Amino acid sequence: MLRRLSVSATDPFARRLIEGRGDQRGDDPIFALNAEAVRRREAGEDIVNSTLGTLLDDEGRLATIPAVAEAYRRVPIERGAGYAPIAGPRVFLEAVIEDLFGRSELARSAAAVATPGGTGALALAVNCFLEAGQSLLTSSYFWSPYQTIAEQSGRGLETFAMFTRGGRFDVDALGSALERAGRSQGRSLLFLNTPCHNPTGYSLDEHDWRALSGVLGAVAERQRLTVLVDLAYARYCAGDPRAWARHLEPLIGQATLLAAWSASKAFTQYGARVGACVALEAEADERERVRAAMGAYCRGSWSNCNHLGMLAVSECLRDSELALRVERERAELRGLLADRALSFTRLAALAGLVHPRYEGGFFVTVFAADSGRAAEHMRARGVFVVPVPGAVRVAICSTPARSLPRLVEALRDALRATGG
Repeated sequence: MLRRLSVSATDPFARRLIEGRGDQRGDDPIFALNAEAVRRREAGEDIVNSTLGTLLDDEGRLATIPAVAEAYRRVPIERGAGYAPIAGPRVFLEAVIEDLFGRSELARSAAAVATPGGTGALALAVNCFLEAGQSLLTSSYFWSPYQTIAEQSGRGLETFAMFTRGGRFDVDALGSALERAGRSQGRSLLFLNTPCHNPTGYSLDEHDWRALSGVLGAVAERQRLTVLVDLAYARYCAGDPRAWARHLEPLIGQATLLAAWSASKAFTQYGARVGACVALEAEADERERVRAAMGAYCRGSWSNCNHLGMLAVSECLRDSELALRVERERAELRGLLADRALSFTRLAALAGLVHPRYEGGFFVTVFAADSGRAAEHMRARGVFVVPVPGAVRVAICSTPARSLPRLVEALRDALRATGG
């Protein structure tokens, strides 16, 4: 029988976690805010919860795509229950590549592995394309888990100013940041979340892309450059979700291009954790080296991914009748988002709120000098948003249309109370 020994707090062996782990929080701040909002609602308060990035209908129910449920029913249980190949089923990887690039020449330059959602693709990129102690680069407004992924991997995160004073994407600031990274590291890993940037809702337009492509091409001549495009919300954009590939195609051969592909939002399958990391390399030998490195990282981290989910998503992508149904049902959800965004932007303009250009996706962000105090002021009134440095994020995806006037009013009052 094992005996339990009493160990005092001063015992040098009392703490067995390695340095830096014992003070970390086990929950994400966004999920913690959501949990508080749920608790207060269940206790009887009238709550507006604009925290989580999940699409809800106007009755507060999770919005899903019925055709995806049909795809799950088509997968034989003995297939879905078995282990998936480490890199993912071939049918899934081929379907993802075609979803990204169609039948274009780009598809022939692609190597892909399955990941647990888009988050897995981000972690893979950080660990395969940066050395320990180096830093990834992204915009000053970013999805906070980027920082967590970097820190957990023994890497850092640096940012560049996302917007000019005129509200456009600051390509010059990005170029300067890449040059600094190149001088200090000899390489750069850039995360670009577009279209439908989280948290701002901004999408790079033709003007942005033309300027950005030139800067990236010049940088790639002087350092080892990897550009990851985070496509988590791409299927909710107002324009062509494949436009990024056309603009970045000239970089192939000069830089490594990565796409973080996710089924979470595109197929309303947040819990299935189905995603992929797709690399574009011009040379076949280098493409195989990248594929092997990505596969080895998969084996050493999550091993393999949700087989049933990948097979179901493959059905949605490859069966023409099912794909049409998915797109039609997704279009209804895009319409729901568009209506809410239009209502929000009208109300925000009347209230004098300032926010970046919105062109699709789950979020809008309103600039706030003291975002933490502003969000706290709103929480006291039962309105929950997510503070980020210099702004508050509003999840219009999970906010019923009827709650938007109250949300904007609370936000206006919070900004006035905290100095704008």
